[in-house]
Amino acid sequence: MSRARRTDSPTWAGATPRLSVLIPFLRDDPTDLLNRLEAEAPDLNGQAEVVLLDDGTGDAKLTAALEQRVATLRLPARLITLTANEGRSRGRNRLASAARGNSWLFLDSDMRPDRSDFLAAWLALIQREDPAVAFGGFSLMQAPTDARYAVHRSIALKSECLPVEAREQAPEKYVYTSNLLVRRDVFAAEAFDPAFSGWGWEDVEWAMRVARNHAVRHVDIPATHMGLDTTASLMAKYEQSADNFARVIALHAEVVSTYPSYRAARLIRRLPARGAFRSLVRSVVLQDWLPAGARAFALRLYRAALYAEAV
Repeated sequence: MSRARRTDSPTWAGATPRLSVLIPFLRDDPTDLLNRLEAEAPDLNGQAEVVLLDDGTGDAKLTAALEQRVATLRLPARLITLTANEGRSRGRNRLASAARGNSWLFLDSDMRPDRSDFLAAWLALIQREDPAVAFGGFSLMQAPTDARYAVHRSIALKSECLPVEAREQAPEKYVYTSNLLVRRDVFAAEAFDPAFSGWGWEDVEWAMRVARNHAVRHVDIPATHMGLDTTASLMAKYEQSADNFARVIALHAEVVSTYPSYRAARLIRRLPARGAFRSLVRSVVLQDWLPAGARAFALRLYRAALYAEAV
């Protein structure tokens, strides 16, 4: 395992939090998110702590700035800096091992709460229900509107930024570790699978396992996904997610077979020239002059064509 360097806020040692906010990052600067959470500190009475994990960024300047910021926080906070990248699943498992609360909120560093009482709302939910698992929801309320992100915006609005009622139709499918509350005992029984590598599906696969024994709640405590990708970057993520998709099929074929992405991949696999089809839809995605919606549809077909090799 990578060596870990720890920096604690002045309030860390004496805190007894109910909620641990777990924030992994790699080459991103989580300072803005940290500042927004810190703004709630006077109203929380030490009930929430923050644990940040730098998963091998290797940026001495960023590390120094974050260590200085953590040293001034009223929120109980710990910064863990790794010398080498451990990956999404192992990193989140390491964060969990540092958490002291009974409920953990996994929150990506490129998320921005959409309400000023974000942590207070999560604490109120814990007080009322103490849920095993709850997903707060995504929005694009504060996200950039640059044209280069138009395709990702179109996809996110259609398939990720969904109201509670829509997410409840397939609770395990709409679970992302970007704004996810997990109770300690649930995670102790079902941690993230370290066999997943790269990008994609490790959170959904985790939710499939958890849903066998626990209710997966969906609530309206949203945060904005600020980290929209360019089309080329999003395609690259889909390309590296194909192996993870194959692993999910191997573990949960009965669930995945109900997903539209699986059914589309099965249809494309029957094509006699699916390689040519994949190249064709990829070229359509890259045509900047086409409407964002058309390119987004082509990108979903491209992902299905990639997954066709796994079904």
